[in-house]
Amino acid sequence: MVIGGDAAGMSAASQARRLKGSDELEIVAFERGHFTSYSACGIPYWVGGDVGERDELIARTPEEHRARDIDLRMRTEVTEIDVAGGRVRARDIDSGAESWTSYDKLVIATGARPIRPDLPGADAPGVHGVQTLDDGQALIDSLTRTRGRRAVVVGAGYIGVEMAEALINRGYEVTVVNRGSEPMSTLDPDMGRLVHEAMEGMGITMVDNAQVTKVHTGEDGRVRAVATEDAEYPADVVVLGIGVRPETALAKAAGLPLGAHGGLLTDLSMRVRGHENIWAGGDCVEVLDLVSGQERHFALGTHANKHGQVIGSNVGGGYATFPGVVGTAVSKVCDLEIARTGLREKDARRVGLQYETVTIESTSRAGYYPKASLMTVKMLAERRTGRLLGVQIVGREGAAKRVDIAAVALTARMTVEQMTALDLGYAPPFSPVWDPVLVAARKAARAVVQGF
Repeated sequence: MVIGGDAAGMSAASQARRLKGSDELEIVAFERGHFTSYSACGIPYWVGGDVGERDELIARTPEEHRARDIDLRMRTEVTEIDVAGGRVRARDIDSGAESWTSYDKLVIATGARPIRPDLPGADAPGVHGVQTLDDGQALIDSLTRTRGRRAVVVGAGYIGVEMAEALINRGYEVTVVNRGSEPMSTLDPDMGRLVHEAMEGMGITMVDNAQVTKVHTGEDGRVRAVATEDAEYPADVVVLGIGVRPETALAKAAGLPLGAHGGLLTDLSMRVRGHENIWAGGDCVEVLDLVSGQERHFALGTHANKHGQVIGSNVGGGYATFPGVVGTAVSKVCDLEIARTGLREKDARRVGLQYETVTIESTSRAGYYPKASLMTVKMLAERRTGRLLGVQIVGREGAAKRVDIAAVALTARMTVEQMTALDLGYAPPFSPVWDPVLVAARKAARAVVQGF
């Protein structure tokens, strides 16, 4: 039995079906929404017009899953897990009918829920979260009906900056209200400042260190402004990009183990700790950070699909493990590319690591080659050992995916000195002779020696 019909849940169901035929394994899956197996990460690009149709984001429809002998029950919400009895209670959202269904093996893939501020007016028409395809469609419908062209985005994380781009592409005047000191709190503040400056250069009004206190509405009940302690920002539409939390209310009520970030705790096979016949994966779990050695919550589709493959293999009689992550993520706002992997400075301090930092500027191509663009690379290395701890990159075309070099190096626990000898591809259209990541590694290697 699978709870949740998106990346982790349906990947698990599909993998288990590949390993076991219908006569050996019955698979029942519950999904409370209208869609399955879709790219939530693609919603901002659909809203902004880069992706033309909603269905382009759907990898596999309910009908396609059912054709593979998966009993997929749409618009059905699981309301209770009875661990001792090996059953779940589910409610048909449209009819309200409830029933219990027994399981031998349970997969929890309930995802994450958007953080919605408990503020006056936060539920007014014109205020939108963006987590599901239904959310994306509601926002597009709202943008189509709205006469005004002023938008406020609350939050400046991945969703916030991506939605700012989408609204700019639609011709809106965009204000981003962020309670942090700089946008993109997944970066160190000095790198976030580069993002702030670039976004302002795109015509986006950036408001940092600001806490939203109220959403004002007009006589028609629709949003008209967002208020902070110090100011008020007119808005014809508001998009919430504050972040997400693991959706684990069901698991908590059932007494399943949760971590410090509210996510389910699993072993390497993605089996819920202490429960032989329950697995969990996707945005509702915490995973091992291979750099810090601690459990963390990373809500990314890449991880969810891998979790599902691991779970499906184990449920289907095979064997697989998920060792952990290094925390790699990329994003963009208009032509600005943003990337990070590993630890930020505050992450390293929190786990007691001493480190050196270096920051360099380089170009995406050989300097003399047309359209070479600047990028900034920041690197953290452990003091004394020189072990790579983290990399952040902000730049234009060709910047973001360079972070993959660092992701591999982190996974292999390489030192920055070892990184300088990496045999990376070179030609003037693709890179300088010394790739920007290796320039940072050379500088970090010197800093580690000098610091010691």
